[in-house]
Amino acid sequence: MQGFTDIEAQGWVARLPQGWRPYALLARFDRPIGSWLLFLPGLWAFALAAPGWAEGLRLALLFGIGAVAMRGAGCVVNDLWDRDIDRRVERTRGRPLAAGTVTPFQALVFLAVLCCIGLAVLLQLNGTAILLGVCSLLPILLYPLAKRVTNWPQAMLGLTFSWAAPEGIAAATGRVDAVALILWAAAFCWILGYDTIYAHQDREDDAMVGIGSTALRWGERTRPFLAACYTAMLALLALAGWAGGLGWLYLPALLLPAALLARQVVRLDIHDPALCLRLFRANREAGLAVALAFLIGRL
Repeated sequence: MQGFTDIEAQGWVARLPQGWRPYALLARFDRPIGSWLLFLPGLWAFALAAPGWAEGLRLALLFGIGAVAMRGAGCVVNDLWDRDIDRRVERTRGRPLAAGTVTPFQALVFLAVLCCIGLAVLLQLNGTAILLGVCSLLPILLYPLAKRVTNWPQAMLGLTFSWAAPEGIAAATGRVDAVALILWAAAFCWILGYDTIYAHQDREDDAMVGIGSTALRWGERTRPFLAACYTAMLALLALAGWAGGLGWLYLPALLLPAALLARQVVRLDIHDPALCLRLFRANREAGLAVALAFLIGRL
């Protein structure tokens, strides 16, 4: 019987030419939620600090393209590191490198193409943002190693996926200031929470193969841990709004993302992998609601 997997090979990917399909699956193009979650902290930055609508939209378009390319690149790096482990985990054994439908050399060539797209986007930004973008390569490379040496690989992912927040502030303003650091910390707390939900899909397999996760670290105590992560995120978002000079409407506007995040905490069932995946994906709407709150605060 087919086990649980989040690969969506029968969606729009099935309409691609046959030779393209394994690469689309390798880069997770079938599951755009990862690109959304990489992009959203950058969108927060533009909603908070872009000097005008036109520049904000330009930067959002660039970061959207970059998020798709670099999320795909990160997935290729991750799967190159983890292909032996992925063969032993139910959810991931169908990934192209684990299944042998893409060779490591082919994956490296594809990785180079994705990185070239990311570089082309990066070169459209100012010098400060370019420097931050280059520095982001280090956590991207280190993340797959984290699960082998710590129970907190979600913290490394948090550093990686939240990078768009300070980089977005730098792209919009030309500097990395207190607002950028506060927004980075808020995004980190959010990612630490939602990736713990995601990690519960693999909790038993991870324990079997000897790799760590916050899902294993917290287990049945995940709900209070998740509540703490999301509470810290909202407090830091409120502080970012204050530091960024937003109007009084910003705090009431934060009630919508707060409600969406609270719903995840209440509904969480760590023994239901499909529900964990749905709750994880619900963070797209929560993240968009944060961006909306920033825009309302600027009225």
